[in-house]
Amino acid sequence: MTPDDPRAGLERWRLILGAPAERRTGGLDGPDAARDTALQWLYGRDDDLARRGERRGTADGREGGDGPSTLAVVDWLDDIHRLFPRETVERLERDAVETYGIDEIVTDPDVLLRVEPSTSLLRAVLRTKHLMNPQVLAAARRIVEAVVRDLTERLRPEIRRTLTGARSRRPSRTPLARNFDFRATIRANLAHYRPEERRIAIEQPHFHSRTRRHLEQWQLILLVDQSGSMAGSVIHSAVTAACLWGLPGLRTHLVAFDTQVIDLTSDVTDPVELLMKVQLGGGTDIARAVDYSAGLVGNPRRTIVALITDFYEGGDAHRLTRTVRDLTGQGVTVLGLAALDEEAAPSYDRDLAGRLAEAGAHIGAMTPGHLAEFVAASMAHGGRTA
Repeated sequence: MTPDDPRAGLERWRLILGAPAERRTGGLDGPDAARDTALQWLYGRDDDLARRGERRGTADGREGGDGPSTLAVVDWLDDIHRLFPRETVERLERDAVETYGIDEIVTDPDVLLRVEPSTSLLRAVLRTKHLMNPQVLAAARRIVEAVVRDLTERLRPEIRRTLTGARSRRPSRTPLARNFDFRATIRANLAHYRPEERRIAIEQPHFHSRTRRHLEQWQLILLVDQSGSMAGSVIHSAVTAACLWGLPGLRTHLVAFDTQVIDLTSDVTDPVELLMKVQLGGGTDIARAVDYSAGLVGNPRRTIVALITDFYEGGDAHRLTRTVRDLTGQGVTVLGLAALDEEAAPSYDRDLAGRLAEAGAHIGAMTPGHLAEFVAASMAHGGRTA
């Protein structure tokens, strides 16, 4: 069927509206029927369909009567990769895991070998890896490694550029590749253009200088809530800590917590291994984690404690508020983040967050790049940030 065929529009509407629309649109055949089967396998389990009185698949994908045969998860993944563009496939996989809880995507080794690595699937792996046998866990590690590699490649340049200083217009006599001034070098060497070779002989390269963000040693303590709702922030905290590790003038700690506190600083250089050790879920004792961070503080006026949590405290909220007030009173910069990821869309206890703000903490939600900017600004202004 061509796009000009008058039935093409009707078939698209049939795919959107489902089987009840066939009275007006007609049925489906060929690839469109296969797409409809794949969509029905997933979205047919939506409770909203039952409320509207529409025919729907059961939770395990089976239908009554003479409907299409049951699709296993592996078959479904094969089908959607064949039938839909990549963007649609990623959305379908995300909905399968996050909306409908189809955990086979992250607990079946055959499925894990076929699935497209994504942040949503990594969140699912972190939530279910304690249920995986060694074979499945080895396959799941592929997803962890792929997503961490992608995040690191995107975040590391931005974070490191922010913390190591911005380029200045002033020239520099220090020949560093990362400070190479392409435009100034071309202008200065135009006289050495070789027409026969169509190239410029570089006799005098030029380099930028960089502004210095800091001179004194600072300390950044990342406290990350391991509760299930914070999975995205746990992932980005691990990658951010790895990107910050080893920067001159900054000592980074990474601490995960639920009702217990786990210092993961020794694993910061390997965010994949770090994430494989994290266990999402369980209770939350923020006060205990903040108490632990207080014991790590060296020079209070050169320390930033970044508390990444949804602020739903299962421990002692009064003790937490008191400890935050003590830290800020000593000169520690306390940053409370309801989210640390690329979307920075928080869901959190506003009452407790407000009490911590009154105790002197900065409260917000940030992307990793914004966190780096906050840290750089704190270091540049001695901890006095807006």
